[in-house]
Formats: sequence, structure tokens, C-alpha cells
Amino acid sequence: MHLAKYHGLGNDFLVLLDEIGATPADAALARALCDRRTGVGADGLIWVGPPSDGADVSMTLHNADGSRAEMSGNGIRCLAHALARSRGVDAIDVTVATDAGVRRVEVRPTDDARTVEVRVDMGDVTEASAPELGLGAKDVLGASVGNPHAVALFAERRGLDAAADGFTSIDRNVEFVLAGPGDGELTMRVVERGVGETLACGTGACAAAWAARRWGLAGDTVTVHMTGGSAVVELGSPVHLIGPSVHIADVEVPWL
Repeated sequence: MHLAKYHGLGNDFLVLLDEIGATPADAALARALCDRRTGVGADGLIWVGPPSDGADVSMTLHNADGSRAEMSGNGIRCLAHALARSRGVDAIDVTVATDAGVRRVEVRPTDDARTVEVRVDMGDVTEASAPELGLGAKDVLGASVGNPHAVALFAERRGLDAAADGFTSIDRNVEFVLAGPGDGELTMRVVERGVGETLACGTGACAAAWAARRWGLAGDTVTVHMTGGSAVVELGSPVHLIGPSVHIADVEVPWL
């Protein structure tokens, strides 16, 4: 089995290109490949399958624990990067059928041969129920970006870190956010459903930016600073996410 490993701001994925649908991925395969000791290691496994719903390709994402995720802003950037490489180009516009709907993705080159910049149509962010997290946050908003989120706002970094440290993954992604350091900017840590804390989360950045505008902390363009780096969110209908994808390695797995 031949795969490629990519990361979007440190949120890493294994991408399996299978546009004829010969070897669909499942939960067991994801757990085996994503294990960081006995497998290759990743936050998730992305299977790129045949066209669906009028899109160029289809995307199935399994988290490291095997659970299925509807959407990933970092993951879909890596998927589009993998498609560009497979076609021998450094720029591509592609539509992808995900469990959250069809998404349009634009890949453009950078000065680094391993890195591309990707702009993703993320659909709309909508309000959802907010769980009681008991984190001591100033406020918590529930949101959906095709997948479920809870965005918790903190007044200062010490409280954010105290709440995020050791937080156990629940049935949705949880974003721990702080306004700043500049105008229209957020600082964020995230604990993802099915994975635990990750270095970045694209759908989480969109949810956090949407929440920040609701709180009056930001306008229509928000830079979200995460542990692995920064992404830009353009709030509109649809929301757009802009950030990098980096090719790490091509991988051959002989035991599957």
C-alpha cells in the first residue's frame, strides 16, 4: 500500500489516493496506520475515493482512534496537495465530496517545493448547542462546521492553559481561545474528538473565528494562532480557510 504523509500546521495526515475505489479505508486500517509506535503515525487517515455528488473526488476521514470525522480543514488541504502532486502540477482547483458536503479547494505554489498554500470553501458555520464544560471560561458557544465544536473564551493565558492541559477528548472538538495578540487575532489550543490535543484544527479555527465575531472581538477576517502555526479565516457565506499544506514523505506499507 502506497500513501503519502502531509501536515497542515502540524496536524498530520496519511493520504491514500484511490480514485478507482479499489481499497476503501476503514476504522481498523486507520487505527493501525495512525498508531505512532506500531504504525506510521498520524492524527488521521484520509481516503481519496472516486467522484461523488458531482465533485471531482470523494473524501473519507478516520481519526486516529478509527472514528469517522465529517470534515477537516487541515486534512482537506493535505488531500488537495496530494492530488496536485499526483497530477504533476503545483496549482489545482478541485471539488471534494465530504460527509459535510461538497467543498471547493484551491492549491497554489509557494517558494518552498514541499509547501503549498490552500484556500478552502468550508461551507457555513452555524450555531449549535453549547455543552457545560466546567472549565471556568468567560463564555462558551456551540458551533457546527459540518462537525461539532465548542468554543471556550478565556480572559488570560494562564486560565486557558490550565483548562486545556489534560482535557479529555469528548464528543466534539473543543477550542480554548484568547483574544489577541493583535486586533482581529485569536490564540487557540484545541482538543479534537477522536484524537486528543492537536497542533492545529482547521474547522476549529473557523468555529473560533465565528465565535469571536459573535463576541465582538473580531471582524470578517480573523488570524488564528495555534500551536502549530497560524491560519486565516474569512467569515462569509461560505467561510473560507487559508493555510499551508506540507509534504512530509511518501510511504510504502508492506504489511497491509
